[in-house]
Amino acid sequence: MSNHPHINAAVLGYGFMGRTHAKAYQDAQTAGYPVTLTAIADANLQDLNQSQPAGNIESDQQSINIECITFFNDAQSLISNPSIDLISICTHTDSHVDLAIEALSAGKHVLVEKPIAINPIDVQRLVEAAQRSKTLCIPAMCMRHWPAWTKVRELIQSQTLGPVRSAAFHRLGSRPTWGADFYEDQSRSGGVLHDLHIHDTDFILNCFGKPNAVTTTGDPLHLTTLYHYDNIPHITAQGAWDQQPSAGFQMKCTVTFENATLDFDLSRDPQLILHHADESTPLETSPLTGYDQEIRWTIDQIVSNTHTTKPIEDALTVAKILQAESQSMQSNKPVELD
Repeated sequence: MSNHPHINAAVLGYGFMGRTHAKAYQDAQTAGYPVTLTAIADANLQDLNQSQPAGNIESDQQSINIECITFFNDAQSLISNPSIDLISICTHTDSHVDLAIEALSAGKHVLVEKPIAINPIDVQRLVEAAQRSKTLCIPAMCMRHWPAWTKVRELIQSQTLGPVRSAAFHRLGSRPTWGADFYEDQSRSGGVLHDLHIHDTDFILNCFGKPNAVTTTGDPLHLTTLYHYDNIPHITAQGAWDQQPSAGFQMKCTVTFENATLDFDLSRDPQLILHHADESTPLETSPLTGYDQEIRWTIDQIVSNTHTTKPIEDALTVAKILQAESQSMQSNKPVELD
């Protein structure tokens, strides 16, 4: 990849996800990708190596190499810097759309953390800006790139194990302890529906397409959604923020095909097991995380001069599905999708 133009990347917002993106850029460079992390912007951070809170999924928290990195105290200085090609936006949700539109207008490629926004109308604004732009705007939906889950999607779409009969997703944890004011305000964070459960809704869309309707039960701290399709009997996703911290984080999925069952458990080694008749076979996957893979995939799109708007358009569909799930939870009735 050394023959391709070099990409100068920057991270806007240096909390847990900002640090994760920064480390993924530097690891991609070490692996031979034509990218250099050149700038970080955060109004509140004084020490780039200061301790950061951990997220749900463990990742390498080794300090990044801060040599040759420029530090900005405000977003506009970073966005207007002509040397930067790609910006990861890792700020609070309610700032995503405006910052991403500003970065696109400045000619930058954008990788914007989830959720793009709580209201589909705001996501629509960014979709329209991305469609007008000559640069990329990619939502950072890491589960689409998680090595075990890419294998799950491959087997679903290939139907080599037969058609899917059921799929059940579980993503259970406790509410983040960092940024308490933000996460406790559901009008800003979107609560468990938009911060955690969104991963499974997006992956279900990615694998099976848009459902006809959704039925959601529970409350803003613990919910389960049934996704209605014409040709698949049973697809559910459960998300929770009401677990005790000592219970840890659970991320699991079980997909039952006509001829086999595929089982994923983040806490197990091996994480992915294929059950067929009386035989269970571990499936090997890449040791990279979904964060690493999404960064490298984004770099590949830039290098190949791809101008896809499909991922950000999918983010709008996800926002509409989540809105329908919220309406279903409040009404105790199924809600159809247009």
